[in-house]
Amino acid sequence: MWTKQQKQLQRDYLPRLQKYHMHFQQFGDRNSFSKTDVDATFMRMKEDHMQNGQLKAGYNVQIATENQFTLHCAIYQRPTDTRCLLPFLSSYEKQLGGLPNHIVADAGYGGEENYKYILEETDSLPVMPYTMYRKEQKRSYKKNVMHRDHWEYRAADDFFICPNQRKVNFQRYAYRTDRYGYVRDFKVYECEDCSDCPLRTQCTTAKSGKNRKIFYNPVWEELKHRARQSLTSETTATIYRQRKIDVEPVFGHVKALLGFTRFRLRGLPKVATEANLYFMANNMRKLARLACLYGKNTYPKSSFRFWI
Repeated sequence: MWTKQQKQLQRDYLPRLQKYHMHFQQFGDRNSFSKTDVDATFMRMKEDHMQNGQLKAGYNVQIATENQFTLHCAIYQRPTDTRCLLPFLSSYEKQLGGLPNHIVADAGYGGEENYKYILEETDSLPVMPYTMYRKEQKRSYKKNVMHRDHWEYRAADDFFICPNQRKVNFQRYAYRTDRYGYVRDFKVYECEDCSDCPLRTQCTTAKSGKNRKIFYNPVWEELKHRARQSLTSETTATIYRQRKIDVEPVFGHVKALLGFTRFRLRGLPKVATEANLYFMANNMRKLARLACLYGKNTYPKSSFRFWI
């Protein structure tokens, strides 16, 4: 005779466990999927006109443009732009036979893995800020003496000098692996003594008896330095300023003029086909307009770069 717990295990728990395993296999490296469209991922959409935060099932649309013409379009199930850049570059190169001289994108794409890939694996130059780039330009950030970026560094002995003129010595090497398998290497520094420091409450949230620690990523700091040089150069700064008037209007035209505000189909292959048709139609509309303005054989010259 089965007990009550055995019956509940057989009729409820085991079928539910099997359903959970099927769901985990369904969304793979994603964290969610829609029951009405299993290829769609729940993403935080932009605020609507009523300022309502929207969490809806959708896809991440990535395009590359040149003179407001869409060169390449790809659809991804990943909600963050950072993780879409590398597969997008791979598909772009496969379809068009190579990458451009400059890859221009906004701060949402500026991650360590993306910078390293472009600089080490391609002949292109990344022209894109990292997440903290805009904040670093503000006066409040530059005056924040508690931030490690503003501390004196003694390279010969490998230590920092904190605002209280105490040494922050190197302790050990460490690494962190994110949920997607990318490994970041760090150097860990620790202040020699924070016990009686008058700036302790402004400097660290460490518990009493513990000193402030700094996790310093040399690779990331070097990549940020190269990104700052790229963005402050006169030539590349001009290219980056052009991004907002090259790629953003394409989305606006497709939404406002062609009425492409949501997908009508379900499933990744069908959604990709639908998006490509809309962007191709927008290209044809712009081409017809240019033919009227410049004539059949005269168009603006390409500068061989693309914006994302």
